[in-house]
Amino acid sequence: MVRVKRGLMTRKRHKSLLKATKGYRLLSSRVFSRAKNAWMKAGQNAFVGRKRKKRDFRRLWTVRINIASRDNGTTYSKLIHNLYTKKVTLNRKVLSNLAISNPTVFSNIVKFVK
Repeated sequence: MVRVKRGLMTRKRHKSLLKATKGYRLLSSRVFSRAKNAWMKAGQNAFVGRKRKKRDFRRLWTVRINIASRDNGTTYSKLIHNLYTKKVTLNRKVLSNLAISNPTVFSNIVKFVK
């Protein structure tokens, strides 16, 4: 049987992974075994971060709507409940942007829902 030498592909794989981990701290950017672990962990954190981002933005929108609705004499939960009962289909992102950029329009929405 013919001997297979695998150094070429190993070096290519190592170089591409070390290129991907360029900028990591200490040995995580220079030693392959450490770099591979750091790269895998970074991928996991990126996946979790993409899920967390949606949560964090929804929380931010809720806080903004709550502050603006309290300025208009109601609470967040009452406002959202009244929006559902009146069948107003504005999502939290739009309401949050209205509360920041157009407070008068937001207050008109609150008055309509009350």
